[in-house]
Amino acid sequence: MKNTQPIGFIDSGVGGLTVIKEALKQLPNENMIYLGDTARCPYGPRPAKQVIDYTWEMTRFLLTKDIKMLVIACNTATAVALDEIRQQLSIPVVGVILPGTRAAVKASKNQRIGIIGTVGTINSGSYEKAIYSRVRQADIYSLACPKFVPLVESNQAQSPIAKKVVAETLKPLQNKKIDTLVLGCTHYPLLRPIIQNVMGKDVELIDSGAETISEVSMLLDYFQLANLEATNPGTLACYTTGSTKMFNEIANDWLPTQTVQSIQIQLGE
Repeated sequence: MKNTQPIGFIDSGVGGLTVIKEALKQLPNENMIYLGDTARCPYGPRPAKQVIDYTWEMTRFLLTKDIKMLVIACNTATAVALDEIRQQLSIPVVGVILPGTRAAVKASKNQRIGIIGTVGTINSGSYEKAIYSRVRQADIYSLACPKFVPLVESNQAQSPIAKKVVAETLKPLQNKKIDTLVLGCTHYPLLRPIIQNVMGKDVELIDSGAETISEVSMLLDYFQLANLEATNPGTLACYTTGSTKMFNEIANDWLPTQTVQSIQIQLGE
């Protein structure tokens, strides 16, 4: 395997771009390929079997691009598909749940931790299981936020309606005295300023995607896969199953150091 081979990132839509943003900061030499399944987003309400099938379709596409590592930059897909895909691939596979969990446990002073995510992620109990394995006495408050992903995917993350939806959705967490809130969906950092405003400045927000890149960096070193000899910044290629226009607008807004021109592809039948 060559160190110049790209790292592959997959997500249900544009949310994984928040992971890419951190990767561009921490791993500037690496070549990257991103695939967002925007045509079939959101994954959160879908049955686990369907999410697994879709995740495999994205994975197989990226394998044709000769990737050296796969990052499942989607919490729902990580929750239901990570173990199966990791077992069957010969390259390292990284999910977003464990890194986010570790950061939350480290950040929390009172061990009262909130988790927000899609219906699929919350129903899987993956974050709770991972946190309890580290801190048995933690108080965990989980909340599904099904309206958040559509806001982001329709490029309304900074709109007045987003402020209203976030405020209404997060009400159940406001009296729980949590000091740490896990953004358990890679779309949610695009709503971060609004979420922070609703929860208050004393609640630390954990971006599971950003934490994931620290793990990717460590694994690149461990497997001796880091692109250390690059003389130019790494490249970023983006693919989407949906509208390239909407994808490009969000990507270029979120990744100001890049000029993203995505390519539309079709997955499945």
